[in-house]
Amino acid sequence: MPLMTPHELATLTHLRRARDLIDREYARPLDVPTMARHALMSPAHFSRQFKAAYGETPYNYLMTRRIERAMALLRAGMSVTDACMAVGCTSLGSFSSRFTELVGETPSAYRAGEHPAEAAMPPCVARTRTRPVRREPSRIGEARRGAAA
Repeated sequence: MPLMTPHELATLTHLRRARDLIDREYARPLDVPTMARHALMSPAHFSRQFKAAYGETPYNYLMTRRIERAMALLRAGMSVTDACMAVGCTSLGSFSSRFTELVGETPSAYRAGEHPAEAAMPPCVARTRTRPVRREPSRIGEARRGAAA
């Protein structure tokens, strides 16, 4: 594996600063320009560098963290609406769509389901084991690619 240049290391440091902001402040209204400011980059450059480093766009990373946190709240018995608002989503419809896309079931079905293994795990392990993973390409992304073709 080739060594990284000082510039590449600095870029990763700045990207990690923005990723830490997302992890810490996921419930706040965050947009790409705000994240980019924390990484000391322009929004477009930040988005490209973030995707290259972490494999997903900053917005997708933010939404994955929000859904991950919502899963824990739903397992604890919080209502779907309250979990949606608690993690910083303002549209219940968009939240439910993204949740279903990432988790494979609706928030209501997830909340109603049994999660005994997760209840017995330490929260940090449960978060890792239940981390949502995109199961299929986003229909929004497919529509955009289809329109550009």
